[in-house]
Amino acid sequence: MVGRRPGFVTTQGQKLSELMAREGARVISVSALPNRYMRAADILLTLARRLHDVDAVFIDIYGGPSFLIEDAASALASKYGCPIIMVLHGGALPEFMARRTAWVRRVLGRAARLVAPSPYLARAVAPLGLNVELIPNVIELKDYPYRRRDKLAPRLFWMRAFHPIWNPELAIRVLHLLRPDYPDATLVLAGQEKGLLGPMKELASRLDLAEAIEFPGFLGSEEKARYGNQADIYLNTNRIDNMPVSVVEACAMGIPVVATDVGGIGDLLRHEETALLTPDNDAGSMAGAVRRLLAEPELAASLSSNGRILAARSAWENVLPRWRQVLAEVCANN
Repeated sequence: MVGRRPGFVTTQGQKLSELMAREGARVISVSALPNRYMRAADILLTLARRLHDVDAVFIDIYGGPSFLIEDAASALASKYGCPIIMVLHGGALPEFMARRTAWVRRVLGRAARLVAPSPYLARAVAPLGLNVELIPNVIELKDYPYRRRDKLAPRLFWMRAFHPIWNPELAIRVLHLLRPDYPDATLVLAGQEKGLLGPMKELASRLDLAEAIEFPGFLGSEEKARYGNQADIYLNTNRIDNMPVSVVEACAMGIPVVATDVGGIGDLLRHEETALLTPDNDAGSMAGAVRRLLAEPELAASLSSNGRILAARSAWENVLPRWRQVLAEVCANN
C-alpha cells in the first residue's frame, strides 16, 4: 500500500481496498511502510493479529522479489484456514512463472480464487492447471474528463516511471523524428524517477529538444487530468506490460493511443479500433503512427470515441458486481 504516500503510484490493491471500504466493507489494508523489510514484517504481523476475524484475504501477486512475501503471507493465511483471493499483476509475471513453475504452482494453489485483469496473465497460469477469473483493473471514470479528439495537434503525452521497462527514450526519439515536419511538436514525460530521469534530460538536450519536452514529475489525480486534457496523443512505449491503468486512463480522457504491441497490450487494445499498435522499440513505426493520427482526423476521432467505451468497462460501477460475486462465492464456501 505504498501508494498511500505522496509521489507513489496508487496500486490496484490500494484502489480496490478503498472502493470496497466505500461500499461498506470492513477493510484492513497493509502496508504503507516504505522499507520493504519493515513492510513485510507489518504484513505478517497484521495477518497474525487479525486473521481470526476476517472473511477473506486479498493478496496481490507480482512475482519477482515480492513473491517471497506473497508466499509467506499466503502460507500464514492458509494455516489459519482463511480463504485467499489472489490478484495477478504485472507484465513480467508470465516470465517469472515460467522460471519458477513449481514454486508458483505451490503458492497459487493456496488460493480459493485466482483473479487476473487480462487474458495475458490467464494464459500464463493455464499450464499450471489453475482456473482464473477475469476482472479488469478498475478506475473511477468521473475522475477523467473526456474530450473527443478529431483534428489533432502534435502534443504528445507519456506517463509511466523512468525505468528501462517503460522505455521513455523511445518517446523522445519519436519526437525527434517528428520535429522536422512538425516543429511545434511537444512532449510531456511524466512519472516517478526510477533511475532514468537524468539520462532522459541529457538525451533531450543532445537532440536539441529541451525546450519541447516538459518533465513535470509524478502526477497526482488533478494534475493527471489537467495534462491529459492538454494532450492529443498518448505514447505507451513499454517493453513489458499487462493491462496498464495509465493506458486505460488515457482512453478515458479520449486521448488516441499509440502503443508498443508487447505483453498483454494486444488483449487490451485493438489496432485501428482502440489504438494504433507498433513493434517494440521501433521509433520509426511509432512516429509513423503519430503521423497517421495527425493526417487522418476520422481515425483519430474513432480511436478517441472507442477509447472512452473501452475505459468504461473498467469503471467501478461495472466492475463492482463481479467482485461482489467472487466474494460471495468464496465466503459461502468457507
